[in-house]
Amino acid sequence: MPPRSRLLGYEDFTVQDLLIQPYNTRYRSARYRTPDGELLSGKLPQQVRQGGHFGTVLKGYLLYQYYHQRVTQPLILQQLNEWGVDISSGQISRILTEDKGDFHAEKEALLSAGINHSTYIQVDDTGARHNGKNGYCTHVGNGEFAWFASTRSKSRINFLQLLRGASMDYTISPAAIDYMRTEGLPQTPLARIEQNPQIVVEDEQAWTDHLQRLGINNARHRRIATEGALLGTLLANGFPPDLVILSDDAGQFNAMLHALCWVHANRVFQRILPLNPTHAKQIQWVHTQIWDIYADLKHYKSQQTPALKEAIAAHFDELCNAKLSFATLNQALKRLSRNKAELLLVLERPDIPLHNNLSEGDIREYVIKRKISGSTRSENGRRCRDTFASLKKTCKKQGISFWEFLIDRLRPQQLIPFLPDLLAGNSSLLKSS
Repeated sequence: MPPRSRLLGYEDFTVQDLLIQPYNTRYRSARYRTPDGELLSGKLPQQVRQGGHFGTVLKGYLLYQYYHQRVTQPLILQQLNEWGVDISSGQISRILTEDKGDFHAEKEALLSAGINHSTYIQVDDTGARHNGKNGYCTHVGNGEFAWFASTRSKSRINFLQLLRGASMDYTISPAAIDYMRTEGLPQTPLARIEQNPQIVVEDEQAWTDHLQRLGINNARHRRIATEGALLGTLLANGFPPDLVILSDDAGQFNAMLHALCWVHANRVFQRILPLNPTHAKQIQWVHTQIWDIYADLKHYKSQQTPALKEAIAAHFDELCNAKLSFATLNQALKRLSRNKAELLLVLERPDIPLHNNLSEGDIREYVIKRKISGSTRSENGRRCRDTFASLKKTCKKQGISFWEFLIDRLRPQQLIPFLPDLLAGNSSLLKSS
């Protein structure tokens, strides 16, 4: 530098990089034989004894790559072997699926916490093969959490069993009997059930035996009675009766207080093919009316006035009662009219969404994983797929790094709060949104 130059400070220039290499630690345990012949050996640190031959960061990396980045096990094995990590495919599989009890417990607690601290839940399902057989994955969630469960069925009984959680009992109560009556259970089997209006049956086998003793053998009657008993258990266990269930009009979700997605309601009209230009104009007119009502509902959610509420309901009735020259379109409008209460529930509950896009987006993550990795084979694999999908999506909604969450739980440090506890803390925000 020229003489008498003065330092003015420094300019920073950051270059980001990664250091990828094995990081191995060898522990040497001293062994002694005492004068009386006893053999003594040094003990490894407790964390090492519990973790085995693979460290926390490596295990977290495996979980992150497989469940978050959707990398298949063969590719993970190839990558680690190229990096100099001495690990087998069987060891990778065990790390991914075994000894995950704490993760499973945190995932299961998400459902009850999400239900008890929300005013609505959004639901959807998709296919999920397991052990070479077709099955289904059900999603339950909202803006604060996501919960997935894979089962062999997508019936309403299955859905109610999932909401029931760890409880295994069936409850006959006035609410259960009201449900059976509303669903059209004939008077004869209904009267037999009403003989014991306050009864709790401990498990599925006992419930089957109870129906057998009552002489209820018709498949439809048994289904309705079972749905009612499951609903009775939900309400007896504290399920919020005013919780709204928002779905895409799949019949298995139509239980309790139910709302429908406006986007799916419009898809019925999108699938109608016009036969002539007049039909095309009528279909376009219906689309315009639907989205005008949708826009008014969005406005109503932010500013509820009796006049706007009345105007929206009147506009909906006017659309459904329209008599057009296209018979197929008229039939679709009749179907829309039958769903009026569920589509306009937002007028009574402006806190609920107008569409089910969130649930569809959440379960899309599951679909992508299924397309890449195919079906699961072991029960541990299926359970872990559901658990880590639930934890991953919930972490994202709570603004938590999934990588930091995995490392925190594996160490374990517990610096990141228990996820169900976060739902309780955010419940006031969700209820006011």
